[in-house]
Order: sequence, then C-alpha cells, then structure tokens
Amino acid sequence: MFTAALPKLVPIAFIAVVIIWSTTPLGIVWSSETVPPTLAVLLRMLIALVLGIAILLCARIRLPFTAVALRLYAFSAIGIVGGMSLGYFAAQYIASGIMSLIFGLSPLISGLIAQRLLNEAKFTMMRILAFVLAFIGLGVVCSAKLSIGDDGWKGLVLVFIAMVLFSLSGVLIKTVKINIHPLASTVGALLISTPLFALLWLIFDGNLNIESWQLRSIAAIVYLGVFGSLIGFIAYFYILQHLNASTVALVTLITPVFALILGAVLNQEVVGLSLIVGASFVVGGLSLYQFGDALLQRFSSGQKSALN
Repeated sequence: MFTAALPKLVPIAFIAVVIIWSTTPLGIVWSSETVPPTLAVLLRMLIALVLGIAILLCARIRLPFTAVALRLYAFSAIGIVGGMSLGYFAAQYIASGIMSLIFGLSPLISGLIAQRLLNEAKFTMMRILAFVLAFIGLGVVCSAKLSIGDDGWKGLVLVFIAMVLFSLSGVLIKTVKINIHPLASTVGALLISTPLFALLWLIFDGNLNIESWQLRSIAAIVYLGVFGSLIGFIAYFYILQHLNASTVALVTLITPVFALILGAVLNQEVVGLSLIVGASFVVGGLSLYQFGDALLQRFSSGQKSALN
C-alpha cells in the first residue's frame, strides 16, 4: 500500500486518520452522555478553532478571505454543521458502531451527487451492484433496530441525513478551485460553523449545568476538539496529497469495522447477528464500489491474454 518514495509521515498520517475516524462515533456518544449534544459539539468546535488559529499564527499560514475562499468555507460548513449537529442528536438513540456504518456509505452517496453536480460518469453495472449490496446491508441493520420498538428510528433518520449533508459538502468543495493550506481551509470553515453551533445551542438548550458534567464526557469533548476536528482533518488532507484515491478509500472500509469493535468492547454495545450480517453487506458493497471495476478489468485482460 505504501512505497519507499512516499514521505515518512504518510503511513503515520494514514494510521492516525483510521484511528481518529474509528473512535469519533464513540467519542460523540460519550461526550453527549452528560453534556447536552448542542453544547458538546459547540465546545468541540471552540477547542478546534482556538487551537487552529494559534497554529496559523505561529506557522504564519495565510487565511484568505476572498470570495472563492469564503465559498469554500461555506460549503465545508454544510458538512460540519449539518453533519455533526445531526450526528450528535442521533447519538442519543443509536450506538456508535451503527453511526460509523451509515457514515461509511458516504462514498456511494457522494458518487450519486457528483453525477448531478460535477457531471461525473454514471454508475457502471458493478457500482450499481455495489450500491444495492450496501443498501441491503443498511436495510438489515435498520430493520433489526426498528424491530426493537424504541426511538432508534429517530437516530437512523438523523444520522442518514447527516451522512447525506456530509457527502453533499464534499462534492460541493470539489467545485471550488483554490490553492489553500488544509489548516487554513479548516479554520475558515470553523469560523463560519462555530457561531452556527452557538445559535443551535441557544435555540435547543441554552443552559450550562456544569455540575452535571462527568469526566468521561469532558475528556471526549477535548479529544474530539483536538483530534477529531483538527488533527484528523489535517492528516486526511495530507494523505490525499500523497496517496491515490483507492488507497485513501480504504479508510471508509476499515473504520466501520473498528468502530463496531470499539463500541462493543468499550461501551458494551450489542453486536447481534443482524448487525454483523448487515455490516458485512455494507463493507462488501463499499469494497465492490471502490475496487470492483478495476478487478473486473484486470480479470478481463487476463482472460484475453490467456486466449492469445
């Protein structure tokens, strides 16, 4: 997967992204256990914003405020505000592993949106099959959750909408042509997003109630602010610059599996047969979506070579 020609930090950054993305859903669940969801995500963004600005100033990285840059920040804020706020609300109803599994579908949804907004090629038959497999898996997971009879359906709807907004944001970002440092784009997006999170907190809660906060929630907020919202984002952009798309795509295949394991081990989340079957279909569909066409082409070339 990695070659000797790559900078030494690339494997470290790749592993960091996998770890951070795998632990983020559990961090969201823990951070909102004793802190209201809107306040938990607001504090997370404030930590990331303050640290980001400090690093920008120390490293003397320019933060542009041109019309193009502001459009980039606004498109990024769609995924940050829409995706994260709904994700935090969903954490009240569903397990962290299921959240990660649904967010893992973002490459498929991004592909659909890109067809409309970026005029990308239509799905091949292999990708259509992958899409069907992944959503069969999602259906298995959802049917098991809905059969319990609790408010799980609310969490499923919320996290699915969050994933769609996250995917839409990623595609819109591709429409902006600008040469900008990853940290600058992160801080710019946070400058727009953080006031919106503050508004959400005022509308839905508006209370601090610090006496009810527990250490695990506070530690999770700090972790997500430093790693989930800042270091993880920078590391992701770094590996995008040095690895091909198929290698980076491995992150979306690995993280749901790790997140399910972490949720079961660290948070005693139930991993039943239906969840295992559904997750297998989802991961299998994602694998087919990312690598199916290349494997089919290689197989066809091998067949032709054998015949010749």
